[in-house]
Amino acid sequence: MKNTVILFFALFTVCPLFADGLSDVVLKEFTGGEKLPVGWNVSLPQAAAVKPDGVKVELPANGKDRHASVTKTLPVEQLRGTRLRVAVQAKAENVAEPPKPYNGIKAMLVLDTPGGKQWLQQNVGGGTFGWKEIAFNAAVPADTTAATFLLGLEDTTGKVEFQSLTITVIAKKRSKVVRSETSHQPIYRGHHLSRLRGAMISPDNFGKKDIEVFGGQWKANHVRWQLIWSGFPNGPADTATVEEYNVWLEKQCKHLDEMLPLCKQYGVYVCLDLHTPPGGRLPRNKDSAMRMFYDEKFQDAFVAAWEKLAKRYKDAEMVWSYDILNEPVEGNMPEQDGLLHWRDLALKTSKAIRRVDPVKAIVIEGEPWGGPDALEWFEPFDPKEVPNVIYSAHCYVPHPFTHQGVYDSPTGLKYPGEIGGKYWDKNELRKALRVPAEFAKDYGVSIYIGEFSAIRWSPDGSAYRYLKDCIDIFEEQGWDWAYHAFREWDGWSVEHGSDPKDHKPAAEPTDRELLLRSWFEKNER
Repeated sequence: MKNTVILFFALFTVCPLFADGLSDVVLKEFTGGEKLPVGWNVSLPQAAAVKPDGVKVELPANGKDRHASVTKTLPVEQLRGTRLRVAVQAKAENVAEPPKPYNGIKAMLVLDTPGGKQWLQQNVGGGTFGWKEIAFNAAVPADTTAATFLLGLEDTTGKVEFQSLTITVIAKKRSKVVRSETSHQPIYRGHHLSRLRGAMISPDNFGKKDIEVFGGQWKANHVRWQLIWSGFPNGPADTATVEEYNVWLEKQCKHLDEMLPLCKQYGVYVCLDLHTPPGGRLPRNKDSAMRMFYDEKFQDAFVAAWEKLAKRYKDAEMVWSYDILNEPVEGNMPEQDGLLHWRDLALKTSKAIRRVDPVKAIVIEGEPWGGPDALEWFEPFDPKEVPNVIYSAHCYVPHPFTHQGVYDSPTGLKYPGEIGGKYWDKNELRKALRVPAEFAKDYGVSIYIGEFSAIRWSPDGSAYRYLKDCIDIFEEQGWDWAYHAFREWDGWSVEHGSDPKDHKPAAEPTDRELLLRSWFEKNER
């Protein structure tokens, strides 16, 4: 008996991005109607039937074919320099477990770029399940030459159906501006010192003796004060109610209140960092996305939390800034009324803060994860609308090096050296920090490096060399910076040696500790 592949496709509408302004929907399925879709290429046309109401792909287990798909070319000129959300409903029956996680049920965006092809998807695998959403976010490089969308089965057998497919623009690259070279308006930094140099701390491990060391002996002049609920990225907030969250936040504030007089005594300014937002995060297998991007009540609680924090600390001399959210992650955020994407939520929250505290610095990180490149997708606020904003990036590039041995990731990576097929050195680090450097220049704003680090067991003194190069670049740019972290998890501790099994502080100062202290010695108070 001949193998049979039956494919039913829904009709899509390609919407122009620039009609009356930016249109969010790029490609949308019509679930009804009589018109057949056009422009689809079917891998097995002799066995394909295209209809308006959906798609079905079926590969019998006793057949020889293990691949079947339909593809459609997308208008790449409308997609370049955007971030997309792709979402499709699917159900499956007896789809055999594929050999690789990326095989099996396919809903995939394929991009052609000068650097090669990119295959972007959510790994689904196989199995039997009822209708559920398959969704993922995708960044389309500005130099993309072609874009194709694909649905089907790959290296497997069974049956899968698709419907309700949409591709939506969720962000576009920031606009480029030309700042007058003759502008002498000072860049706002939120303090009167030449530089803030310090570290992130965990309040649970930061008391009187710790600030005596960090501010008194080491001469650090600021801390990034985590409001964190027992772990990162996941912790108790992931299942807590708003009421339980507010109880926890009040307890955290009381500890900070007790420490602020000591901060003043030692000249240590505080960046108040909301590390744990209301709702916490989803599990790591769901990208550790924040629940507040899935549930409006947590967004409301987020804004309310910052209104309370601003009222509490607006007159606190040693609270330098409000870092309103640590490493935001939207994940596969559903498109529904009332839910705000990160920039809109950050703007709403900042306006709420400004109604309470018109002066103190607000620190904003890009999405996702606050990395250097995240600022490429963040359009800065109008300073007339929200003044005194500082933009922040966290530096963990290349990530396989800085986090080697974390979550059982491979170890043995040296810096400088080849990491992930590229030779990384100071010049490559400088390139990796190009986006925040250009962001600062384009908009005349200050950049704050809220975190940077390298795991202490990086081989052959690599952590020291990496930190030294990072700090040199920060100082060249005139950026305030906070090392991650002082007396938090010992994997990041500069007071511990390079043996991952030794959890006691080193008998003598490490080269990493001496490096930080040499820079802290330059601090003003």
